[in-house]
Amino acid sequence: MLKGYTVPLSPKGEANIAPTPPWHYAGDIVGVEFFTEPAAAEATLPEGLDPDPDTSGRVVAFFVDWQFNGERDEYLDPVRSQYREFFVLVDARHQGRPVSWCPYIYVDNHHALARGWIQGFPKKAGNVHQTRVFASPGKASPTLSPGARFGASVSSDERTLAEARVTLEAPMEDPSALLSRDTINLRHFPTLEAGRYDKPAVHELVRMDYADQQVADVWTGTSEITLFPAVGEELADLAPVRSGMGFRASMSYNVTQVEPLL
Repeated sequence: MLKGYTVPLSPKGEANIAPTPPWHYAGDIVGVEFFTEPAAAEATLPEGLDPDPDTSGRVVAFFVDWQFNGERDEYLDPVRSQYREFFVLVDARHQGRPVSWCPYIYVDNHHALARGWIQGFPKKAGNVHQTRVFASPGKASPTLSPGARFGASVSSDERTLAEARVTLEAPMEDPSALLSRDTINLRHFPTLEAGRYDKPAVHELVRMDYADQQVADVWTGTSEITLFPAVGEELADLAPVRSGMGFRASMSYNVTQVEPLL
């Protein structure tokens, strides 16, 4: 009997691309808040979500250096457990409640890509880089202090999609503001049957259930971000009309499930 949580199912159940949950994550974030044209943000929303009239056009971009772990100390295998990711969250409403919607996300690790599709993140392959902090300070590593500067970028198919800069000013007094909105995803798996291409096997909005979510060392400051047009991409349609807060933070959480929205 073949075993495994995801394909490829195999005799020992060790070859599957993503292990059975729970999944554990920890990462360092370089983030940029910006505002796009409200119509551009609204155009990304799926059926069931509405624009947020209080923060129309608000988008937050995340560049994250992640480390993953399952129940078998997967973090001891860095080539599989470490990856970098970029995504944007658009402010929206679900039945009147403020939420975040993820229309675009890029990742450099196929294990993370598979876990993302299961959760409803529309992940594509990309290359993501960001300035890192090291415990031993020096000219090659900024510290978490006023004036520290961070850069980040994402590319896909050898085309640059976004570049960002953040300059820190002060610690964030209430980091809970970064976690105030639930993330809503769309789990979508199409049907490969002639005449039924428009009838997906799975098409459901879900709420991400981030268990034990924590943030640490949150600093905010000024920011700038540029989105570049590229063939086969629509990220640049969210081009910023003005910048907001920049931030640098560390985050951890666990995933055991998503909650379907009725």
